Amino acid sequence: MNVHFIAIGGAAMHNLAIALHNKGYQVTGSDDTIFNPSKSRLETKGLLPESFGWFPEKISSSLDAIVLGMHAKADNPELLKAQELGLKIYSYPEFLYEQSKNKTRVVIGGSHGKTTITSMILHVMHYHDRDVDYMVGAQLEGFDVMVKLTEDNDFIVLEGDEYLSSPIDRRPKFHLYKPNIALLSGIAWDHINVFPTYDNYVEQFKIFVDSIVNGGSITYNAEDAEVARVVEASENTIRKLPYNTPEYTVEHGETLLETPEGPLPIEIFGKHNLNNLAGAKWICQHMGIDEDDFYEAIATFKGASKRLEKIAESKTSVAYKDFAHSPSKVSATTQAVKAQYEDKTLIACLELHTYSSLNAEFLKEYKGALDAADVAVVFYSPDAVEIKKLDAVSHEQIAHAFERNDLIIYTNPEEFKTFLFSQDFNNKALLLMSSGNYGGLDFDAVKGLLR
Repeated sequence: MNVHFIAIGGAAMHNLAIALHNKGYQVTGSDDTIFNPSKSRLETKGLLPESFGWFPEKISSSLDAIVLGMHAKADNPELLKAQELGLKIYSYPEFLYEQSKNKTRVVIGGSHGKTTITSMILHVMHYHDRDVDYMVGAQLEGFDVMVKLTEDNDFIVLEGDEYLSSPIDRRPKFHLYKPNIALLSGIAWDHINVFPTYDNYVEQFKIFVDSIVNGGSITYNAEDAEVARVVEASENTIRKLPYNTPEYTVEHGETLLETPEGPLPIEIFGKHNLNNLAGAKWICQHMGIDEDDFYEAIATFKGASKRLEKIAESKTSVAYKDFAHSPSKVSATTQAVKAQYEDKTLIACLELHTYSSLNAEFLKEYKGALDAADVAVVFYSPDAVEIKKLDAVSHEQIAHAFERNDLIIYTNPEEFKTFLFSQDFNNKALLLMSSGNYGGLDFDAVKGLLR
């Protein structure tokens, strides 16, 4: 099969391109710019475009399919040429469905936790040498790629993102997978540039539950009231299987999971991650892994990249970075680190980086999100606000939104860096939460602070 990628450099797109190349497909692609790690990974496979830009001459009737990435625009010259020729144009999730329509599709959805749960499932499968196809949104230890597609594997595990499918397909990605086995971890309003009201956002999850094939199942977090409402109200003919956070204790900075065989030390921590673990366990059991085998494997799971990832540790201090940016994620992550290291002073630094987090109207959703921190810091770049064409956000608006009088706020990257590097990290826990990099923060240099 001859497939061309328009906007091949995206995190998801380049992984799908590599997966198809590994499967033996003829793969080409274009993009106006490509950054690492996508650039070097495409180059290694011989898939990096010779020149950056859009080249309609690359589009011909010899192509079997076009895969269109979100980075492209609706007036993209290559897309227009493909439409003119009447070629089959797929969004990323559409193409994944085409590749998996004869498999058992396991789809993990939710506003938060879906990457971690998907990663847990894949870790357990890998530990027990169960080969499955997959798509996950983070790099995993022991896995070379974030997308794997084969002809032979029975199962495919898909992280079900609620964001849009492509510039010409405004449906959320997870509406297109038609799961046989699904999980819903949580619902907390996000992506307000696409879903302007809370009700509109929740509606997408109702559609997801109703998209599960007849006779399929939904495993759902019963502790999330909105999730429970959505699942239990669905009239889809599916099995509905609730899960709850398992019993656990924290002793001397170590989390012990209660199991039928007694307390089990595990690498991950935080109530939200133990809740994720419960969901992953049920899905693995649906896929043929018994409970004892699940516990044996999950004890060695260290987490997905940038999801509560330990970046440094000394005799008295520890530092984590996390992708957390939405209010619910920030709150859960901050609480988790404080509970794990309750005898240490927690310095929690949050960068407001996404469209939603920089929106003045949405800011109020962050009320109390940093309450668990002993020292709470918020960084945002006025340039990012301007680039996203949003109204300016003031210090006062942020301070009012978080409802914390001692909140420290920075808008200058150098001033934030000076603050960070001037701290005494003796008996401290540092938590850096962002989907960005604080205006150019060197995380390797941060590691040196905890010697």
